[in-house]
Amino acid sequence: MAPFLASFCIMVLSFSVTFASGNIVANKSEETCIDASIVLSFGLYQNSCPEAEAIIFSWVESAVSPDPRMAASLLRLHFHDCFVNGCDASVLLDDTPNFTGEKTAAPNLNSLRGFEVIDSIKADLEYTCPQTVSCADILAIAARDSVVLSGGLGWQVQMGRKDSLTASKTAANNNIPGPNSNVATLVSNFQNLGLSLQDMVTLSGAHTIGKARCATFNSRLNGGNNPDMNLDFLQSLQQLCSVNTTLANLDDMSPSTFDNQYYVNLLSGKGLLVSDQVLATGDDNTREIVQNYVDDPSAFLEDFKNSMLKMGSLAPPTGTKGEIRVNCRVVNQFNY
Repeated sequence: MAPFLASFCIMVLSFSVTFASGNIVANKSEETCIDASIVLSFGLYQNSCPEAEAIIFSWVESAVSPDPRMAASLLRLHFHDCFVNGCDASVLLDDTPNFTGEKTAAPNLNSLRGFEVIDSIKADLEYTCPQTVSCADILAIAARDSVVLSGGLGWQVQMGRKDSLTASKTAANNNIPGPNSNVATLVSNFQNLGLSLQDMVTLSGAHTIGKARCATFNSRLNGGNNPDMNLDFLQSLQQLCSVNTTLANLDDMSPSTFDNQYYVNLLSGKGLLVSDQVLATGDDNTREIVQNYVDDPSAFLEDFKNSMLKMGSLAPPTGTKGEIRVNCRVVNQFNY
């Protein structure tokens, strides 16, 4: 069964989040989002663990400061989690002799990173307020903080997710869009989760930060899958990618800044992945959105907040049980 959206207000509430010296200060207004199987709230931990968001921000800041790419990695963890049976931290589970998690799925293997950062956050939170903050909520908050630390806009994160008791390597292989996807495939992957074409183009803008291995776009380097690819850009990538494991910037112009340059690159034929470039060359509707974000950078930043709230509300299938893990890598029954 495909995950579904918990009810929530698409209009972003009036609030303020201030980041100073690792502290997060939000106003006291709360909005609760209720669905038959999931309850998400703004400000959920204000009483039960008031230090939670400050702790998470501090660890993310410590990780991103020496390694700006980590911001993209933490953001990607949240994406890859939510696309497999909802935002339930299933992506964090390690394999065991009797259990296969999602880390070895094709979109994740030798690609996802940042697990140690989540471990540190969780250990700190368990010391401060045991079994209170879920790993899934940590992923959602760390994704927001990563965007902010990269220069993007902040937003108030909905909280109250539970951590899964299982994972699905098959769903990870099938649900997470691949780097060579065309527009139809991308739209299908997103719509299967209740996310629109607009959400797809907007959330693809996360590629304004981070890197990708040459292996993920080598089909473009050999003369195939090159819709309107800039020739100088192609030649520079061919020189860079003598080894498939080499990393290339997803946005070569401002690789560590969360801005609209990703969309500017697409109109210039400088999208790194096939799934990036097709947004400008494979469909009139997606190209119109790309053009809008080029013309109005603030529209992208605002829409990204809203689409992240929407994606972050993807819930596990009805009836799925959850918990608050003590260790994000294993379900609680194996912790004792």
